[in-house]
Amino acid sequence: MHVTKQEFVDRVAQRSGLGRREAGEAVDAVIDAITEALKNREEVAFTGFGKFTTQHRAARQGVNPRNPSEKVQIPAAWVPKFSAGSSLKQAVRGGGGSDGGM
Repeated sequence: MHVTKQEFVDRVAQRSGLGRREAGEAVDAVIDAITEALKNREEVAFTGFGKFTTQHRAARQGVNPRNPSEKVQIPAAWVPKFSAGSSLKQAVRGGGGSDGGM
């Protein structure tokens, strides 16, 4: 199961009392603000929820999946990273619908 952006916007609207359009604008603003911060190599931290950061991935040699004998050079790149906070981890561990072991 996954939640689409529109479903997420609907949930934000219900919880915040905003209209759907305003909630959509708020969700877009949050996503844009996080994206802009990461583009500037800044860290975005929400205490208990988690932290958005960037990480530099070094250049490395890989394998062409269509031709495993062919080696390819994968260039260095900056990639986004999310680290879950303690409250989020605890909520997911105790979340509904799972058997608790997986």
